[in-house]
Amino acid sequence: MPSFHAPDGTLLAYHATGSGDPLVCLPGGPLQDSAYLGGLGGLTAHRTLIRLDLRGTGGSAEPEDPGSYRCDRLVEDVEALRAHLGLDTLDLLGHSAGANLAALYLTRHPERVARLVLVTPGAAAAGIGTAPEERLAAARLRAGEPWFAEAYAALEEVTAGRGTAESFGKVAPFFHGTWDAAARERHAASERERNGAGAAVYGAEGAYDPEATRAAFAGFGRPVLVVAGEGDANTPPPTAEAYAKLFPSAALAVLAGAGHFPWHDDPEGFTATVADFLR
Repeated sequence: MPSFHAPDGTLLAYHATGSGDPLVCLPGGPLQDSAYLGGLGGLTAHRTLIRLDLRGTGGSAEPEDPGSYRCDRLVEDVEALRAHLGLDTLDLLGHSAGANLAALYLTRHPERVARLVLVTPGAAAAGIGTAPEERLAAARLRAGEPWFAEAYAALEEVTAGRGTAESFGKVAPFFHGTWDAAARERHAASERERNGAGAAVYGAEGAYDPEATRAAFAGFGRPVLVVAGEGDANTPPPTAEAYAKLFPSAALAVLAGAGHFPWHDDPEGFTATVADFLR
């Protein structure tokens, strides 16, 4: 697979699939192997997806300095990828925790971002919190599911600040539009393909400066799309809407019936929404 060196010498890998202009994709997790993004529901028919394996994940090497897993320190890895690809500007997509990295990249290098797509974004970099009731309201859309009662009780514990490893495990269905065998396998794979030690550093103290990020957003006049899943208890639509309002004129798309991974739940709708925006 193609690779390049980060400024500190760490060898980083990326994957190029599809056809058309490049779209650089930053995975969430945090620090999950970018393989889970796949073709983003068919977006490869419209764009060449450049999926970056963040350091210590997928085909990328582990760094000598574990502190370099912190989100703000990963920004220059993205900038090194841009330079390696020979692009003056990037069309950039960040999913979940990867949206925090995209936000910090825009904060530091706003002139390098042509278009920005934030999919069910993590909002810590922008200092946006999510009220417990917003998560619970999204979860209640699934009240007819046979697993709902146990999962909802666990989510109530988590949102009340009493979450345990067991209860966090039980809320997994609320991240997916359907909790079928394929979703359960994807969830299991995400646990295997995530750099847990690095993830603990990703959002550590000092990683984010919400005031600076909000200022950068307010001054960013280029196109922005925020994509939310109607039933996503991680980034419910009100959180996504608050995020979009930080930009001068960001578009917000809420996909009905979708969860935290909307390209699985509504691949046609997701692909059409993102492809139309990028055009």
